[in-house]
Parts: sequence; C-alpha cells; structure tokens
Amino acid sequence: MSFTFTPERRAKLDALILRYPKKQAALLPALRMAEEQAGCVDFDAMEHVAEILEVSPAKVLGVFTFYTHYRRPGTGKHLVQVCATLPCALRGAEAVFDKFASELGIGQDETTKDGMFTLKKVECLASCGSAVCVQVNDDYHENLTAESVPDLIRKLKESR
Repeated sequence: MSFTFTPERRAKLDALILRYPKKQAALLPALRMAEEQAGCVDFDAMEHVAEILEVSPAKVLGVFTFYTHYRRPGTGKHLVQVCATLPCALRGAEAVFDKFASELGIGQDETTKDGMFTLKKVECLASCGSAVCVQVNDDYHENLTAESVPDLIRKLKESR
C-alpha cells in the first residue's frame, strides 16, 4: 500500500472520528481527505481508509462507487457533471450534455486528451429550481442551455 495520510491529515481524521459514535461513520469525510491529499481516490487510498476505519476494502469501494462526486484516477482538471434527473431533463439536460460532448470531443466518463476535462452524467445535484445544473469541480453553474455551454468551456479553459 503506497498511500498513507500525512501526519497532519491523520491527526485531523483521528479527531474527526471521535465525533462519531462509530468510526466507520467517518467514511465519506475520510475519502474526501484522501482525495484532497492525492488529487483523487485510488485503490491504495481506499485500502488505507478501510484499515483506519476497520471496515473491509469492499465496503469502502462500494461507498466510493455509489457517489459520483469523488475524483477517480485519470479525472481531468475540470470534472464536468451534468445533472440528468427529471427537472434538469425537462429543461434540456440531454442537449446540454450533448453540447459538452461535441465541444470537448468526449463522451460519458471520458477525459480529453489534454487532461483538462472529464464529462459525466450524474443524478440529482439538488438544484432543481435552477435546472439545468452542471457542477464543475466544486462550483455549480445553473440555468444552463446548450447555447451557453461554449462560453462556459471557454471560461474554464482560460482558468488554467
């Protein structure tokens, strides 16, 4: 296992674990801390988290794969997540996704060759009142249309 938390992060995680009735309840924030340290969550990080929280690596993998917001190895600098649930679908999410795909030259769960963008369709981003919602990294972009996608891509490219 090559991933280990830095001493500072491990101390922070140990303090966080104390806030829960069972240490296993700290799984989601532990994964987020691993992601913050390594830039993504890989199998080594999952095994390390499993060991600390005294759960099986399979349990950690199951939780990790359920949640789409964690960065996986190979994820681009800009993780573009297009909400595909009913409110966004009714307001044009498919057209927004298709415009991202055509502008970036990639499809679902793919990353551009330059490593700048990864594109995903995801379930509810909890911004139904401002559909279509797209989350790029930690930022929400709301009320998007297919016509507004090229401008958003341009701004993201400029933010290199």
